[in-house]
Amino acid sequence: MNLFDDTSFECSKVFTTRYSTSFSKGIMAFDKRFRAPIYAIYGYVRCADEIVDTFHDHDKRQLMANFRADTFIALHQGISLNPILHAFQKVVKDYNIEEELINAFLCSMEMDLDLTTCTDQSYEKYIYGSAEVVGLMCLRVFCENDADLYDQLRPMARSLGSAFQKVNFLRDVKADLEERGRTYFPLVDLKHFSEADKQQIEANIRQDFDDAYEGIKRLPKGTRLGVYIAYTYYRQLFEKICRTPANVILQKRIRVSDTQKLALYFKALVQQKLNVI
Repeated sequence: MNLFDDTSFECSKVFTTRYSTSFSKGIMAFDKRFRAPIYAIYGYVRCADEIVDTFHDHDKRQLMANFRADTFIALHQGISLNPILHAFQKVVKDYNIEEELINAFLCSMEMDLDLTTCTDQSYEKYIYGSAEVVGLMCLRVFCENDADLYDQLRPMARSLGSAFQKVNFLRDVKADLEERGRTYFPLVDLKHFSEADKQQIEANIRQDFDDAYEGIKRLPKGTRLGVYIAYTYYRQLFEKICRTPANVILQKRIRVSDTQKLALYFKALVQQKLNVI
């Protein structure tokens, strides 16, 4: 059984490194004991995201229904022959991750099957389920079953997930609109996307980042650097988006180069050495 467990976690690691170099670098900055469970969480959420975003030649609705059913079967039985699900269910059990968080995540992924335009209510629901709960799952791991610490950091973890997701929305606004027919920002007409619209969204994201940073400083030492690295990557991307005109955002995907990411990585290491974070 140990061999199957280890192999399942290794599959989650491969899945993460293939799909996200940014998060992979952040995870490698964690103390070793935190890496495998975070790979498992990322591998799980990535599977669902791929179903709704890229599996266009398949019945996405049925795939999501199967994925939901298989998730709760794995949680109930304590095993899955799907290695990504098997690793995830072990993390859920080991760190007491609430089923409410998993269900909220799956609900948001299911929203993407039909979503075209968000209302204020559906926008908040989607961000909570697609991003904030992922931050809370990771926080469960970071706190290692310290319930008091989890409760203290919970609001800041939600803010970080929210900031990441909203930056993703701005970065991917062209693809979401043209390829998927989705508009996440409520009351924003992307066909007439103005600088005022963009600045209002950015102000909201900036507040999320500021709130999240206060939580990062209070994370357990073995996790702080990894989360901070992911924070700096996204903060850099956000600042680059802020400097880009609204009409350009609709024409191309803004990104941070690998060279910039490497520089941010080493800067974070220096800041840790100096006890700045």
